[in-house]
Amino acid sequence: MDQTLYLILLLIALCSVSECVQRQYHFINVLKTWTEAQRFCRENYTDLATVDNMNDMNELKKSVNDGVGDIWIGLKRTSVDKWQWSDQSDSSFRYWAPGEPNNNGSVESCIMLDPKNLNTHGKWYDVSCDIQIPFVCHEDKPILINETLTWPEALRYCRQNYTDLVSVHSDKMQRRVMNVVKGASTEAVWLGLRHSCTVGLWFWVSGETVCYQNWAPGNGTGDEDCVSGVRSGAVQSGGDQRWISHPEHHKLNFICSRSEE
Repeated sequence: MDQTLYLILLLIALCSVSECVQRQYHFINVLKTWTEAQRFCRENYTDLATVDNMNDMNELKKSVNDGVGDIWIGLKRTSVDKWQWSDQSDSSFRYWAPGEPNNNGSVESCIMLDPKNLNTHGKWYDVSCDIQIPFVCHEDKPILINETLTWPEALRYCRQNYTDLVSVHSDKMQRRVMNVVKGASTEAVWLGLRHSCTVGLWFWVSGETVCYQNWAPGNGTGDEDCVSGVRSGAVQSGGDQRWISHPEHHKLNFICSRSEE
């Protein structure tokens, strides 16, 4: 095969793989109840593990240490036949072990699995939420979209295809954003950051106020030019990758989030 064609095909394959793996799983070898595990994951990662397909399931199993048995994931019963993930997302994917869920004693509402059990291949069991076992957290990756859209168009795209334009609430999340914007084709990349001329404040479209800030000098701290149009926030794709104020009609790449951060 021609070497140039081979390299092109290899790059396409690598890009396809990176787009499929949108979560990172982190095994926590500490004994906690389901609720305690949920609290730990929300404080240190994104949430208790969500699994949307077999690709996610296989990635989760890879994250678990050899020899570990039962672990929590983030699925919980909310009514008789209703299940929901800890991050509030719904999913049709299920991976029940034979005879499960059985809600034995009417007290089994949380899901565990044994990823190393060769008989069940990591299939799911409903059990009491009060037992103490290790668990897996997930961390959602910000998703760079290399299309050039206005800010309102980018917001619509993210809400139709993912969850929202990304919000940046911490230095940790800022570092994750900085990693993905390196692949941008525009000099800045839209965030879910919006300015209100009515009250003179910046806010995240996910509903939170802007506590953590990483503005470039001269941006985000003074009065905005409301005459020429609504301003929205972007992160520089080069330099020190700080936030800058842009008119919403500019066309930039943008970053979506898969679930609330």
